Amino acid sequence: MLLRRRHFDADLEEEMRLHVELRGQQQIDAGASAEEARYAALRHFGNVSSLRERSHIAWGWSWLENLVQDAGYGIRWMLRSPGVTLVALLSLALGIGANTAIFTLLNAILMRPLPVEHPSQLVLLGDGLDDGISDGFPNTGLYSYPFFRQIRARNDVFSDTAAAFSFIDNVHGTVQGRGEAEPMKIQLVSGSYFPLLGIDAAAGRTLQDDDDRIEGQSPVAMVSYAWWKTALAADPAVIGKRLTIGSTVFTIVGVTPPSFFGTRVGELPDLWIPLSMEKYIPPRLDGYNDGMSESLNLIGRLKPGVSREQAESNVNVLFQQILRGIPNAPVNSGTIAKLNKAHVELTPIPGGIASRIRWFFQTPLEVLMALVGLVLLIACANIANLMLARATARSRELAVRQALGAGRSRLIRQLLTESLVLALLGGGLGLGFAALASRLLVRMASSADNAFQVNISLSLPVLLFTLALTLATAILFGTIPAWRATRVDVSVALAAGRTQSGTASKGPLAKTLVILQVALSLVLVAGAGIFLRSLINLVNVDTGFHRDNVVRMRVDASSAGYKEDARLAGVYRQIEDRVKAIPGVRAASFSIFTFNEGTWNNDIWVQGYAAGHREIDVLHNDVGNDYFRAMGIPLLAGRTFGPQDTATSPRVAVIGETMARKLFPEGSPIGRHYGYQKAVNAGSFEVIGVVKDVKYFSLDEPQQCGDYLPYSQNIRYLNEFEVRYTGDAGAAITAIRRTIGTIDENLHLSDVGTLNQKIDDSLTNRRLVAQLSTFFGLLAVFLAAIGIYGLMSYLVNRRTSEIGVRMALGAERPQVLWLVMREILLLALIGLAIGIPLALAGGRLVSSSLYGLNGIDAVSLGAAVAVLLAMAALAGYLPARRASRIDPMIALRHE
Repeated sequence: MLLRRRHFDADLEEEMRLHVELRGQQQIDAGASAEEARYAALRHFGNVSSLRERSHIAWGWSWLENLVQDAGYGIRWMLRSPGVTLVALLSLALGIGANTAIFTLLNAILMRPLPVEHPSQLVLLGDGLDDGISDGFPNTGLYSYPFFRQIRARNDVFSDTAAAFSFIDNVHGTVQGRGEAEPMKIQLVSGSYFPLLGIDAAAGRTLQDDDDRIEGQSPVAMVSYAWWKTALAADPAVIGKRLTIGSTVFTIVGVTPPSFFGTRVGELPDLWIPLSMEKYIPPRLDGYNDGMSESLNLIGRLKPGVSREQAESNVNVLFQQILRGIPNAPVNSGTIAKLNKAHVELTPIPGGIASRIRWFFQTPLEVLMALVGLVLLIACANIANLMLARATARSRELAVRQALGAGRSRLIRQLLTESLVLALLGGGLGLGFAALASRLLVRMASSADNAFQVNISLSLPVLLFTLALTLATAILFGTIPAWRATRVDVSVALAAGRTQSGTASKGPLAKTLVILQVALSLVLVAGAGIFLRSLINLVNVDTGFHRDNVVRMRVDASSAGYKEDARLAGVYRQIEDRVKAIPGVRAASFSIFTFNEGTWNNDIWVQGYAAGHREIDVLHNDVGNDYFRAMGIPLLAGRTFGPQDTATSPRVAVIGETMARKLFPEGSPIGRHYGYQKAVNAGSFEVIGVVKDVKYFSLDEPQQCGDYLPYSQNIRYLNEFEVRYTGDAGAAITAIRRTIGTIDENLHLSDVGTLNQKIDDSLTNRRLVAQLSTFFGLLAVFLAAIGIYGLMSYLVNRRTSEIGVRMALGAERPQVLWLVMREILLLALIGLAIGIPLALAGGRLVSSSLYGLNGIDAVSLGAAVAVLLAMAALAGYLPARRASRIDPMIALRHE
């Protein structure tokens, strides 16, 4: 009853107020009774709720009018102080723009959901970290096509499932109407792939189940929107156009929507082809009916009401049943024990399958996000100092307004509105800066052979992030100055005059903000130092091979129609011999891999290792006889491959020193034997040589067991070609191209460059962090210098009379100079004392991203301290110098 009574009283109050308004408008007679007045009010306004609505509208208009007035006043102030405004806007634009640019890339790589139907319902069988072709048993990350067919037919938890090849094939093909072959990136997928994702074609149709039922019967392809626009010049007659890949002619049946990039972020295929055509495109794999050819990622869409845990339980029951029934599976006591322990994890993939780009850049982007956050804090502290200085100069104005009846809340609202206007303008500039910076970041993150394929266009999350950041900065740098500025003793302020008011209110807080800037700047500069040193350590790491004067390229023999037979090996040997005959070429060899190109690994079986047979995981590479000379890998014992190692001679191998030390710790490994786990004869390879260990995946990897086999004894496609040369790289590349063209003009070359470039590309993420952290560190120093200069200029102006008196009493200019410099150096030292523990803690947080360092080291920290002390001294010297040149007579006359 009490609550209802209060509402009733409020209604009566509203009525009474409006009665008065109506009487003032002479719409109610002066002698009318209360009931008559109420009736007239209802007749005029409708009812009490409409009366209240009118009052709310009136209040809203009043609030909006005040907001517009405050905003207009803030804009006029900014125009009256162009220097201060420019500094503030530049600080905000850089701070907000840098944060937005990094967030844009972070959102595109890690957070943006797949542009498909209900992406939250999608799960991946396994974690998606493996790619390639596995013959291990059992495998819980990659699956065969027969396994996919059975899991799709027998599961009870998915509305549908789809399969996609775990890597993209890079091939060459010819488009109808064009003479020359062009590079194409192909993704093999099941016919259920596009229906599962809910993707409709922008033109034509998508791939369907009927395209994936009979091996070799559906030479059709769906092309990406981006490839249609660039490679096909947005040809409106694209549907039905023919593509020739190898010896097979494919028909284009559809174009994907513009937003669709596949299911792996950053890896946009040009074409999608049914898995039924796997055998008919290079490298012509024969896994369509092979239950042991595990190369597919499997995606499922959960049925409504089915949890991931329920689906995982069902999938694992089927996993055990299907693998036990696969023909020719190596089912024995050992594999059964592994199978019993195997467990398939279902990974939610609303943002897509984990890609190399996502893995490569996740940690760097998270580190950079933290760094730009510190830059924004420094910028906010800088602007807060500017706002404090402005508020101090306006103290008399604010005192007059309070004396005339303005409440403190009204003044705070006005100052915050001005801060908001400044922040919105800075945020707008920052958004424009972010658009440019995002494109620059993409170029910095792209390597020569791996362009960054991500959508960095403005999106709703990015706009919301920028808006939230803008509002947060307005509150951050505007609240404390507004609160302190309105704590004015009106009588003192009016009596003191414009130039003397508010000194005490600004000094301590402004100094605190400068200390904060110095502390955060130390963290950024020290961080830049360790990231640079880590990069230098990686650049100078021993790779095991001689990286200079080596040209490397990919030779696509499969697209030229070659098969894995003696003819292929003959062409490889002919190219090696002809290229070695080029003047300036010292060695040439084919191989499966070079640095950072992937590996082929499996277990080997060693006789006599430790207490008997032992399985060891080894990285393999098939190479030519001249490979070790071409790569500059030193021979430590025995010999390398030669003409005597033929297809009919005993099988031989050269091993790395870590493998030799690990497998054959006693005595020389030369003449010892080992073989594959599944080999009947465990001694199928004889060790003929030991070479120095090399880096395979990355420069920061530990030493691994690796071996080399002669391709003459194991004929397969060898895509990599390495040539050691003297002289100019460009001339060598031109000569190599011409020589290979004379052997077979259909052999297509791609990814042509030097080995040094390949190594540099592997450091793209590290270089990105080092370069940007250095930029942000320098930006922080610049902002801190502005803050120190502004504070000291303010303090010098406030102490003009004091300095004049000191100089009149005999103080020398060096004494006055030291008087001012002592104060700024004290603030800098306090900031450094606070910043050193913060920098050490931050170094420990990023230690996993460093190489050869455990965090902030003495060199980086000492350099950062020296830089900031020099900056503080320079920023403080200019106001101090001006103070030492004050004329005492002018200062005293002013007083």
